[in-house]
Amino acid sequence: MDRRSIIKNAGIAGVLAAGAAPAVHAQAAAIRWRLASSFPKALDTIFGAADDFAKKVGEMSGGKFTITTHAGGELMPAFGVVDGVQNGTVEMAHTAPYYFHGKDETFALGCAIPFGLNSRQMTAWMYQGNGGKLMREFYAKYNIVNFPMGNTGAQMGGFYRKEIKSVKDIKGMKFRVGGFAGRVFERMGGVPQNIPGGEIYTALEKGTIDAAEWVGPYDDQKLGLNKVAPFYYYPGWWEGGPQLDLFINDKAYASLSAENKVIVECAAAYAHTEMQAKYDARNPGALKQLVGAKTKVLPFPKDVMDLAFKESMALYADVSAKNPNWKKVYDDYSAFRKDQNLWFRFTEARFDNFMQAQKL
Repeated sequence: MDRRSIIKNAGIAGVLAAGAAPAVHAQAAAIRWRLASSFPKALDTIFGAADDFAKKVGEMSGGKFTITTHAGGELMPAFGVVDGVQNGTVEMAHTAPYYFHGKDETFALGCAIPFGLNSRQMTAWMYQGNGGKLMREFYAKYNIVNFPMGNTGAQMGGFYRKEIKSVKDIKGMKFRVGGFAGRVFERMGGVPQNIPGGEIYTALEKGTIDAAEWVGPYDDQKLGLNKVAPFYYYPGWWEGGPQLDLFINDKAYASLSAENKVIVECAAAYAHTEMQAKYDARNPGALKQLVGAKTKVLPFPKDVMDLAFKESMALYADVSAKNPNWKKVYDDYSAFRKDQNLWFRFTEARFDNFMQAQKL
């Protein structure tokens, strides 16, 4: 996927948005599509990306291309959206690809894997590295055309009923954790649970699970997780930069005009940027409120981080030996990660560490 094509073609979308091509609008047949989300509407940041996207498509098409957005469970189950797009039940979906690692582990690489890329690195891999091309080739096996559409940034490690003092406290823990991270958590002795966002609070409140992670302070506070579990750990080592994707049925996408394809691409890029901007702006205030409400914010013990890293690397080696789809993408991903970490070590990390130590 070439980000420069977005910039180059944005002129077309701009002309359409400005109404400078009334003849095109007059002649084009109205398009009405449905987008199935994996998220509840109450989470205005992550579900909101679909709304932002749909609004921009409408604006840039002069109202000729209308997309209605539907929360998880409204048209289909939250984890049924890939099947829905693949089968053409809906034209589009907005989801976290790692939810579907059970179909093929490669899905996780389009979103986040433990100790993977951060959000900026993920965007760089998708737009300027080989990520966009490789994931587009993979998703074609599921009749899907994909576009990056959102990132939460590095996440928190979730809410826990009991304090975690060492890796011993992970043993037997029933932990709601999304995506591929559950595989690592299982290797550490835990019991992963994959539960949609809208059902997490009830499961934690009833004691069906011992702990749960979702995203970060803003969303976690909306879900009320601090009311049923007092310990809030960081970092979410399994989600350094989880990318959300827009999935489009390939036949539906092929039916679009060149102009509408550009509109979709540009609107997705807009929503991609807007989502992380919202999280970065809203998380600090929410974290202050959680601390004010007596939430205990703690770092994971070093032995937990060390074991998680060790088991993650071992898992990737195992999957690479068994799954050629994964190996093809992961080999490129891991090489890109190595170079990115080298670069960020000298710039972002050093600068951030210094600034965060200052009393501003």
